[in-house]
Amino acid sequence: MKRTLIFVFFLTFLVSFSQEKPNNQDVKVGLVLSGGGAKGFAHVSVLKVLEEAGVRVDYIGGTSMGAIIGALYASGYTANQLDSILKVIDFDIILTDQMPRKSKPFYEKEIGEKYALSLPVKNKRVGIPRALSEGQSVLNLLTKLTQHVNNINDFNKLPIPFVCIATNLETGKQEVLNSGFLPEAVKASGSFPTLLAPVESDGKILTDGGIVNNFPVDEVISMGADVIIGVDIQSGLDKKDNLNSAVAIINQIVGFQMYKTLNYKYSKVDVLIKPDVTNYNVISFDKINEIMKAGDVAAREQIVNLKAIAKQQTTKETAKIDTKQLQYDISDIRIQGNLNYTRAYILGKLNLKKQDKTDYNKLIQSINNLYATGNFENIQYKILDDTENEEGSILSLKVKEHRISNYLQLGAHFDDLYKTGIIINSTAKHLLNKNDIISADIILGDNIRYNFDYFIDNGFYTSFGVKSRYNSFNANINFELTNSNIEESNVNEINLVYEDFTNQIYFQTVFNREFALGIGGEHKHLKAFTETISSLNSNITANREKRLYFDNSHYLNLIAYLKIDTYDKKYFQKHGVFLDTGFRWFLSSSDYGNNFNSFSQLKGKFGFAHTFFNKLTTHFISEAGFTIGDNNNRALDYNVGGYGENFINSFIPFYGYDLAELTADAFLKSGLTLRYEFLPKNYFSATANYSRVEPDLFNEGRVFENTKSGYMVGYGIDTFLGPIEINYSWSPDHSKKYWHFNVGYWF
Repeated sequence: MKRTLIFVFFLTFLVSFSQEKPNNQDVKVGLVLSGGGAKGFAHVSVLKVLEEAGVRVDYIGGTSMGAIIGALYASGYTANQLDSILKVIDFDIILTDQMPRKSKPFYEKEIGEKYALSLPVKNKRVGIPRALSEGQSVLNLLTKLTQHVNNINDFNKLPIPFVCIATNLETGKQEVLNSGFLPEAVKASGSFPTLLAPVESDGKILTDGGIVNNFPVDEVISMGADVIIGVDIQSGLDKKDNLNSAVAIINQIVGFQMYKTLNYKYSKVDVLIKPDVTNYNVISFDKINEIMKAGDVAAREQIVNLKAIAKQQTTKETAKIDTKQLQYDISDIRIQGNLNYTRAYILGKLNLKKQDKTDYNKLIQSINNLYATGNFENIQYKILDDTENEEGSILSLKVKEHRISNYLQLGAHFDDLYKTGIIINSTAKHLLNKNDIISADIILGDNIRYNFDYFIDNGFYTSFGVKSRYNSFNANINFELTNSNIEESNVNEINLVYEDFTNQIYFQTVFNREFALGIGGEHKHLKAFTETISSLNSNITANREKRLYFDNSHYLNLIAYLKIDTYDKKYFQKHGVFLDTGFRWFLSSSDYGNNFNSFSQLKGKFGFAHTFFNKLTTHFISEAGFTIGDNNNRALDYNVGGYGENFINSFIPFYGYDLAELTADAFLKSGLTLRYEFLPKNYFSATANYSRVEPDLFNEGRVFENTKSGYMVGYGIDTFLGPIEINYSWSPDHSKKYWHFNVGYWF
């Protein structure tokens, strides 16, 4: 009897689809796609089976990942196109808003890449970020993929009418999103707590719709659907053994509400497709193939029912979209939402002007450049037709400035020269002027130091900056005495105490974020002394504190520089070019040694990195320095030798030699590093470097005479604290060997 009832029910179900509706109207199918993060990949496989069965989808409603997949399908993509799109996306980069280094402002490349932790400060209180990312990369991706419908604000006018659900974070109620800017609405629906920050839209703060309605059946029925096909990728509440991560716990909390009404919603679904994705979670983005397979299996279990539905639909051509990138002639750029950053600043970061040609790929690069400043929570953009210029297009930008303008940043470092250091940074933006940034470092540890920077970034126009720093260290260095007394004649090493207090004012122009040109003035107080010896010659002797000063002078200088930086990373570079050339003209001095003559120094550093097979990197670096005029102060000579990346003034690293072991008023140094990434972020490296440190570098054509050489091998790890490295260096020129160890970003 039981089997008979089941058979009758199934037969009645099929007959219901075989009967035509009144007035020869075909069946309108509504598709409901639930949320579930990475598990939503299964939706694409289900769409493939629906297309194979001949089902025409007339309405789509979705939440979270269901909203993302649903919106793209509603905009005109086929299931196969979605499959191809999703399989080439790097979701780790997208979800964490990892902007390429080339997008960062030049200022940030110079002074910002030294902190392990950045915390927002609001109302004089230190907080934590709202989420892992603000989601600009997600918005960029959705904007690019929906460019062909960016003029449609009513989602009912999409190729397939669409609706999605978000949660009002203030009221806890659901928001039905069926109009507005499609990428923003979809992003709001999918802003999973802690992963993506909430979206502020029309005065409402919106977050993941799965909190209140993860399966919007009623909303799709109200759109006019006769038959509902539901795809549910929810796996139920987890057991306590699986609640072992922040994501799992939050997902569990979100699930409390959604599962209460699930059976009621199931009762309104005509065909339920439920892929088995219990072994995956919302961040299983690396399991796309397995998840899609589960979606295919579940959909094919309903293939008979799906084909029955398709038979009751009249044929209708589906909208086809052209995924080819179009070129746009920008006739006007409209910006709204900027308060603390000028139009020139925004255009300078975008590197876009009127009459420029662009497409969405180039436009995303421009948006990334602006977003990488850290001054905007999100940037919406559209390319609109210019009604007054048939061949032109209008770039419409809607920026939302970051509500946080103050930050506390922290870092730690250890190396052989400066020893242990903890850096504490306070950064404030648009405090005194629009576009400005104030950054102050205090470095505590074995050698107390500070850095202060004030910079007004004027975008396309000339920018202005002020710098101040205090730097000090002490080290044992090789030293040869002349004209010394007998008791000290056997001293060949001294303990050098070196202090530098420098203040600069400068003007700078940056081109394309990679090329900076600047000029300015400088005051420098240089102090270098030792207590190891009491006299250097008849003119320089120790004072009452038994300090023998090599220099204790104030200098007034003119400075100029040219810098290029296209490195992909600050450390362990894989590709790019680096150039840092500086000119310093020592105009006057308080002249501690009574031997000052005005002179100038020209110093430059060039680097080039290239990687083969994404594993083996060749990194070439060459440096040179020249003195123009007579410099009688040994403290201002080029001091070559030692290991590190935080040397200042005329100290130049050279592997295989000790700090400042080679000294002259000119030098030339070149080195080649081979670096192999044998595991992700783990590197073996080998370096050979060669140098001439002589007053006459060219030596009448004998440029290789008296060339010094040094070699180094090492192992490094790229961590969130910065590079951790251990290196061993030596030189065939002498018998000394050196071990070098450093932890953390250099500062």
